[in-house]
Amino acid sequence: MVRVFKQYIPISFIALALIETAVLFFSVYAGVAIWKSAFPNYVLELQTPLYWIAIVFLLIINLSLVAMGLYQRRFRYGMAGIILRICSAFVLAAVAISLVIYLVPALFLDRGPLIVGLILALIFVSVVRVGYLKTVDQSILKRRILVLGAGDMASQISKNLRRATDQRGFTIVGYVHVRGEHDVVDENLIIRPDVPLLTLATQLQADEIVVAVGERRRRSFPVHELLDCKLSGIDVIDLLQFFEREVGKIKLDFLNPSWLIFSDGFDQSEVQALMKRIFDVAMASLLFLVAWPAMILVALAIIIESKGRGPIFYKQVRVGQHWKLFSVIKFRSMRVDAEKNGAQWAQKKDSRVTKVGEFIRKVRLDELPQIFNVLKGDMSFVGPRPERPEFVTDLTEKIPYFAERHRVKPGITGWAQICYPYGASEKDSLEKLQYDLFYIKNYSLFLDMVIILQTAHEVTWGKGGR
Repeated sequence: MVRVFKQYIPISFIALALIETAVLFFSVYAGVAIWKSAFPNYVLELQTPLYWIAIVFLLIINLSLVAMGLYQRRFRYGMAGIILRICSAFVLAAVAISLVIYLVPALFLDRGPLIVGLILALIFVSVVRVGYLKTVDQSILKRRILVLGAGDMASQISKNLRRATDQRGFTIVGYVHVRGEHDVVDENLIIRPDVPLLTLATQLQADEIVVAVGERRRRSFPVHELLDCKLSGIDVIDLLQFFEREVGKIKLDFLNPSWLIFSDGFDQSEVQALMKRIFDVAMASLLFLVAWPAMILVALAIIIESKGRGPIFYKQVRVGQHWKLFSVIKFRSMRVDAEKNGAQWAQKKDSRVTKVGEFIRKVRLDELPQIFNVLKGDMSFVGPRPERPEFVTDLTEKIPYFAERHRVKPGITGWAQICYPYGASEKDSLEKLQYDLFYIKNYSLFLDMVIILQTAHEVTWGKGGR
């Protein structure tokens, strides 16, 4: 793992990105060479150097791959799903390239060599991806983790990271028994060492020790042995940091105020706020320029379905930054009398949802009017989901640290929205809070861009809407 813009990125992912970038760059030159060999009389006339054309080409395709979820750290779909997403990414890239050619013709090749280059790129990227998936699971590429502890805290690793895809970047070489702690993990994985911790870690070729011990004030807690490991070049981290890195959330089970106080992140400086505001306005304006035809069609569909008797937009009071109340704007997707019995969570196959509402919720079109909330300044483009005051009051009393999500502006999309399905219960709110805290702690414009591109993937594949 390396940390870039506050985000942990596996070295294997960086290697994959570099290889694919090189392959895409080469595809442009290969497309020109093949076209020239097939048509000897063809003369290549360019207004822009070929290497600049290749750079624009690879940037568009790389962004399309990210938008299709192909740079997610945990692939939870098989080889067929990977190939399908690669093909979808190239269709998206072809549309984007066509748009660029229309706007700036000088930036691209003639149609023939460009099509050949796209086909070659599709083939090369598919081969690279298959090779990556075949090799990334090899133990030689995995980080070897030794867990200090075998009790309840340590068992959370296997409970939260059950699938092989969840453990693609690391392998657990064992759980070290700590005297005085009740062991609950698989007995076959427990190590009861008769040598110092450093010697054990060296024997197991451990790259990192994860401290998963509930009570660290016991005399049996090996402080000096951990210090010896740290000073000998073996990384030592606690369980909270491990989950933050591997899962992208801050586990509330082990969270305490002192960790929040002394950990890095949670930057709320004025410069940061200004940069985010500029980014919000730019992204909201861009989205409006692209989406206004779809917004008109949605409005017409709502009018036709309701025969002009109901409102097009739906306003609802939500809690914003620093607990300030504001009215969020959405396209109406439910019956006019949907809340005659008071506020309630939206449910799966909710009978209150109209036919038009069912579709626009699925593809997130009902969220588009929130662009105006962003431009007004009540919301950010990316941030925690805005909740209703009734739910916030209740959840703040029941869930520790729930109030802290209102330290920042809510967003149209967010880290929790792309990492966890639609939340419609107290349990879901607790899970999503862990992702929201991760976002607040590790905020950067880079993370916002990643979330926006991943949101495009979620919308394309119809995930998370209700």
